[in-house]
Amino acid sequence: MTDRVQVADPAVDDRELDRIRGVVERGQLADGPVVRKFEDAFAAFCGADRGVACANGTAALVAALRALGVGSGDAVVTTPFSYVATANAVRLCGATPVFADVDPVTYTLDPAAVRERVASTENAVAILAVHLYGLPAEMRELEAIADDHDLALVEDAAQAHGAAYDGRPVGSLGDAACFSFYPTKNMTTGEGGMVLTDDAAVAERARRFVNHGKDDEGVHREVGHNLRMTSIAGAMGLVQLERLPEFVAARRANAALLSDLLADADVETPVEPDGRRHAYHQYTVRTDDRDGLRRALDAAGVDAAVYYPTPIHEEPAYDGYEYDLPAAERAAAEVLSLPVHPGLSEADVRRVARGVTERTEEAQ
Repeated sequence: MTDRVQVADPAVDDRELDRIRGVVERGQLADGPVVRKFEDAFAAFCGADRGVACANGTAALVAALRALGVGSGDAVVTTPFSYVATANAVRLCGATPVFADVDPVTYTLDPAAVRERVASTENAVAILAVHLYGLPAEMRELEAIADDHDLALVEDAAQAHGAAYDGRPVGSLGDAACFSFYPTKNMTTGEGGMVLTDDAAVAERARRFVNHGKDDEGVHREVGHNLRMTSIAGAMGLVQLERLPEFVAARRANAALLSDLLADADVETPVEPDGRRHAYHQYTVRTDDRDGLRRALDAAGVDAAVYYPTPIHEEPAYDGYEYDLPAAERAAAEVLSLPVHPGLSEADVRRVARGVTERTEEAQ
């Protein structure tokens, strides 16, 4: 036990354990009917026709891109301000990520920067948009760009379970969408991922890719991977999906209280533009004294984390990717994520806020 306020705390209890126990007792631990049920339920929740469960979120990204035909010699326009898996998935398909800058307020792709990058990239075949921290990207404008240039539009929704854009759930906004069920996400299967799409052919290609290239008749049509989800994970996912609305409601309530309590603090708090429903995977503030704020929070018994301290194009694995992306680079130097998860009590939220405001008062 700890008296610190943790930045993440997966919500798992006897409901998940009971469902997992049932799978174990039946003895079918690998991929099977439980996973199919989870695929259908999660797709329905997100307003998509089809789901393909995977071993993790990165597998979902690679499977979706490959299923859409992304391969060697292609370019995919995406964000430099995300977890590195976003761009890695492009490279694992043999394609090249082309980075466009982010909006300095929402931290999601800046459509104007995307349009410029697409226009100057001859071999662009897709836009990969990240719903960062749980806030949907500006999908209407990105869709217009994709339509104008005949590009695929893919959602990296790894952090956005339960978010919505113009009343539509994320996961139903592009040609394909990819989710992660890592323990810190808004819902978890321990490890796991999902591809969602309305396109039957895309779903079939993704399903083959994560199962050694095997089709429904047992014929191996191409070389694939073993990236299947286990039935244990699927069982856990079914319970977590039932609980997801309450998880997101709690995150949104905690975020609203934090924003009220931090209204006069010397930090920039998250925004929720009209038409976008934030799922608050992270509650991310911005400050020009991040180290000082982090020290003050630590002294107050509050954990905080930086997502992400280095833009992808500045990572050593991306040597040779020369870009001038000032909004992403500045964000990486100034953002700090505070606890917002459903396990927080009101007293915890107020403690987090005090750690910020007392530091602000001391600085004045």
